[in-house]
Amino acid sequence: MKKLAFISLALLALCSFTITGYNVGDKATDFKLKNVDGKMVSLADYKDAKGYIVVFTCNHCPFAKAYEDRIIGLNTKYASKGYPVIAISSNDPSQVDEDSYANMQQRAKAKNYAFPYLFDESQSIAKSYGATRTPHVFVLEKSGNDYTVKYIGAIDDNSDDATAVKEKYVENAVDNLLAGKPVNPSSTKAIGCGIKWKS
Repeated sequence: MKKLAFISLALLALCSFTITGYNVGDKATDFKLKNVDGKMVSLADYKDAKGYIVVFTCNHCPFAKAYEDRIIGLNTKYASKGYPVIAISSNDPSQVDEDSYANMQQRAKAKNYAFPYLFDESQSIAKSYGATRTPHVFVLEKSGNDYTVKYIGAIDDNSDDATAVKEKYVENAVDNLLAGKPVNPSSTKAIGCGIKWKS
């Protein structure tokens, strides 16, 4: 009987932790998270935005580090066109100290981030979006007060070598949106470290 009760509790815990998240075409909800400068940031703060490149990333992951300059490049290329990068770290810093808020601040300063680097301390935003990897990208299109998910997945098709990339998924998605065309592919598999969830 005790064994059955334990299994039931374990299954309940697993079910309560299931991450569903958004699908392409869903409406994403806004959020308000603390930036590395101490200010609270939300999507609504960007009055002139046409959309957003929301990137779940972190400090410590080798994949996130490999993509860091490409993330910076995305913001450089698209922020002025109405699609700024919004970077979010959702990792539990008690598991990896390198992902602490203080270290996030240091990293953003050292790399001169021109975009917000937000701390999802409760991990609720990663869960609501369905982010599971670092990096994991969600391209949103803004229409009035609606934020529609138009692309989910990887930044491009080569996490090892930026010079060997053949398909730039995020760039293609944003270029298509700016041109009023459908996004294709609208989803790919995110490649990276698993988000470090709180126990």
